[in-house]
Amino acid sequence: MSTPAFPPHDHSHCVQDALAAAERLCQASGARLTPLRRRVLELVWDSHRPLGAYELLDMLAGEGQKPAPPTVYRALEFLLEQKLVHRIASRNAFIGCSHPGAAHAGYFLLCETCGNAEEIADSGALARAVDKAAKHAGFDIHSQTLELTGVCRHCLREPGL
Repeated sequence: MSTPAFPPHDHSHCVQDALAAAERLCQASGARLTPLRRRVLELVWDSHRPLGAYELLDMLAGEGQKPAPPTVYRALEFLLEQKLVHRIASRNAFIGCSHPGAAHAGYFLLCETCGNAEEIADSGALARAVDKAAKHAGFDIHSQTLELTGVCRHCLREPGL
């Protein structure tokens, strides 16, 4: 597990909260959170670094499971559909959604040094600015994901940076 680069917190608690929220949301919508889907979600949440499908496959294989790549891709697709994870396009990877069940744009801080990522909450100002720019351009936004790359505060404090 990588070191959290962003605000300190009880990581085991956030993983358990994410899994409990996923179970509640799936139960409420009638979606089936199978053991494999749950485990993929747990692995995604075990790290603050976006994970690709093949990284997840390797982790599952290390646990003795041998799902085929399409199985993991289907699990990730399910988690995306349920809005339990976000796809980080620039890394072709996935990260847990810190606001599952709430309609929101995905804004992410991506550290180029440690590889960790954090979803940031928007007070509305950023979303309004994006909406205004899109309207000015005559563009109808269907979904939003904003990836901001840089160096996190943890890595900035590391000697030699």
